[in-house]
Amino acid sequence: MKEFKLLALIILLISFLSCKDNNKKKPEIKEKWVQLFNGKDLNNWVIKIKGHPAGENYKNTFIVEDGVLKVNYNEYEAFDNAFGHIFYNKIFSNYRIRLQYRFTGEQLKRAPDWAINNSGVMIHCEDPKSMEINQKFPVCIEAQLLGGLGQEERATGNLCTPGSAVLVNDSLITRPCFQSSSKTFHGDQWVTFEAEVRNDSIIKHFVNGKHVLTYSKPIVDGGMPNKDEFWKSKMGTPLKDGYISLQSESTPMEFKNIEILELN
Repeated sequence: MKEFKLLALIILLISFLSCKDNNKKKPEIKEKWVQLFNGKDLNNWVIKIKGHPAGENYKNTFIVEDGVLKVNYNEYEAFDNAFGHIFYNKIFSNYRIRLQYRFTGEQLKRAPDWAINNSGVMIHCEDPKSMEINQKFPVCIEAQLLGGLGQEERATGNLCTPGSAVLVNDSLITRPCFQSSSKTFHGDQWVTFEAEVRNDSIIKHFVNGKHVLTYSKPIVDGGMPNKDEFWKSKMGTPLKDGYISLQSESTPMEFKNIEILELN
């Protein structure tokens, strides 16, 4: 009997120690976010503006001031279709991109009404050096960033598809834009946008930490802004990776805290 009680006590002690060990907190894995914008200059960024070759910062459209990246129109008299993009000079495939943005001024003259308080984070972009001289947008997927116009609802974190198509709820989306479920942000308040990009699988948009849109299976599709034979030959192929770019679309604005977390 004594031997049985001792054996039971040993088993109980082992169980207690095992349970205690399992309840220990596992060390947290720190996420390694990398700043793409250093807050000082435009090193590692390439500019492409319609009507001008890649690498030319036409009329200082993109500048750095006070630690933020600005879409700047001080040298412009009117917009005149000078659609622009600034590309980070590295290809990414699986990642989370996060930044803050805000609109800070009046839209330029001779700009389309739809472009007021309008910008975007372009995902899986073509190389800016491959863009035609008068090309408005790169072949890509656009996470559209919109600002409110004072009264009516105007969601941000939307989806646009220049030269691409995706699945939303198992339906192929080829129309220009698809609205997210985000709220409207009026005025010049800072808004945080984040996208989780999983190669040619699933892409998710988040606005101020709230999940607002999911889509999948991005492909090269018709209506392409770039008409050359290379992209025609790629019709229907998956968009697996590419550059990241930010837009200039006729309203002054600012970006900051532009960072990326590459995923396995």
